[in-house]
Amino acid sequence: MTSTWVIGGSRIDVAIESADWKISQADLMHWVQSAGEAVATYYGKYPVPHLVLRIAAFDGNGVRHGMTWGRDGGGLIKIGVGKRTTPAELAEDWMLTHEMVHLSFPSMADEHHWIEEGIATYVEPISRIQAGQMTALQMWTDLARDMRKGVPNPDDKGLDHTHTWASTYWGGALFCFLADVEIREQTHNKKGLQDALRGILNAGGDIRYDWKLEEALKAGDRATGLTVLTDLYAKMKDRPMPVDLSTKWKQLGIESDGKAVHLNDDAPLAAIRRAITSPDTAKAGQFANDWRPSAVYAGRSADSAPRSTEH
Repeated sequence: MTSTWVIGGSRIDVAIESADWKISQADLMHWVQSAGEAVATYYGKYPVPHLVLRIAAFDGNGVRHGMTWGRDGGGLIKIGVGKRTTPAELAEDWMLTHEMVHLSFPSMADEHHWIEEGIATYVEPISRIQAGQMTALQMWTDLARDMRKGVPNPDDKGLDHTHTWASTYWGGALFCFLADVEIREQTHNKKGLQDALRGILNAGGDIRYDWKLEEALKAGDRATGLTVLTDLYAKMKDRPMPVDLSTKWKQLGIESDGKAVHLNDDAPLAAIRRAITSPDTAKAGQFANDWRPSAVYAGRSADSAPRSTEH
């Protein structure tokens, strides 16, 4: 069976594999809606005009094996959902939002795969917070635990040449985090990485198109009026740039007592920490009428779904 959501002018066709599901089709569509809302909230619009989303079933619980491609007119996502997955488990899922974020950035050469995964890793929780789907404390707790995986080892050869899982996902996320804080420091919190990534998308940089990384970073820098992305890439691409995360967390007011993380609003960069996860209500208002979702089709057979060529 297939169903369709429309977010603004963007269409999401959802094909759900027949299976003995514990959850309903409505549960699955709510999950899709939530992911779409999060991404549209962060970017001010849905990244591509058309998405085909294929949900496969497997025995068990949870969400697995998300993969995203560009295709004519938009994108294709394939993702697996366990037949015994509950609505509560879907509500906690991050993977579909992660995959949808991939739609918002141009396709890169293999050596730059880290920027694609890094953006998706970093933006996914922020977009869900801005859409009211998770808390900032949860995100900073997770990042305080996991971001250290992206700090390069002394013998690493930089983001373009160190293709481990940690460097690709968390090294890329570290790049995004450092860029976000630096943009906000230089603009006195008037702009952040969100502005840069929206600038890239609005310049035509989505997954359907192959861009050079330098081209994408310059488009992001133009959107902020700075050179933070280009400068940081020069420092991190070919060598292991030292990063003192402990100091960053302290400056931002992210404090751990060994058991839990606490947010200190008296820290010197606490305002930047809050701004990273707060939706820009002024900018959001510009797009509010463009992305609010509405179901226009439901319960169509797969044979009646529109077809397009897969890349």
